[in-house]
Amino acid sequence: MQKKNPTNIVSRAGIRLSANGSQSITLAGNSEPRVDSRLIAQHLGLQHKSVFNLVRDYAADFREFDQLRFENSLGKRQQGGGNPERYALLTEDQAYLLLSYSRNTKRVRELKVNLVKAFREARQGIDITQTEYLPTYKALHDGFHELAAHSSNERLVHINVNKLINKTVGIGPGERQHLPVPHKSLLVAAQFMAARAINGASDHRDGYARAKQALATLQVPALGSAL
Repeated sequence: MQKKNPTNIVSRAGIRLSANGSQSITLAGNSEPRVDSRLIAQHLGLQHKSVFNLVRDYAADFREFDQLRFENSLGKRQQGGGNPERYALLTEDQAYLLLSYSRNTKRVRELKVNLVKAFREARQGIDITQTEYLPTYKALHDGFHELAAHSSNERLVHINVNKLINKTVGIGPGERQHLPVPHKSLLVAAQFMAARAINGASDHRDGYARAKQALATLQVPALGSAL
């Protein structure tokens, strides 16, 4: 059976990692970003078993940098049959240590460059979440909480507001957690515009209408299929 490429891996730790072609790795997470050992194997053109065994055999070295985390894949092995596959989630330093055990070939050098870019973007995404996304999210929903305080359907009001923001930005349900930096920045802008637009609204319906009108003016650039 042909081996499937792990192009969109979601770990039980809530970290999504995707490989879009042979020259890019994208990480996204809520805490410290980590890279899946299966993706490293894929980008090096190696069997994951050999990469995983290297991590396991030199586990003490990897633990010099941070806790070494192992996970089991949800479902059967990607090559088919057997039990769920065991893999490692490596921090940036651990990933570079792993690559230091390899010959400095062109493929290894390319992977190092892509990892630097991926980890940098992941850190930027975490920073945006803490300093911009969460404050604008709170401001928007605090505003609608006041406008819908006497409504029996306040929960639906908040759900509909999130749907409106998602539609404006062009994302689907459950995708906010894994947005790359350009999409998250656009999401922050949409929340800010909506929160500002509802000032002075008479109730949640008026607030929703004002937010919708304001968001209609937001020019959404073509950000590509990075999701």
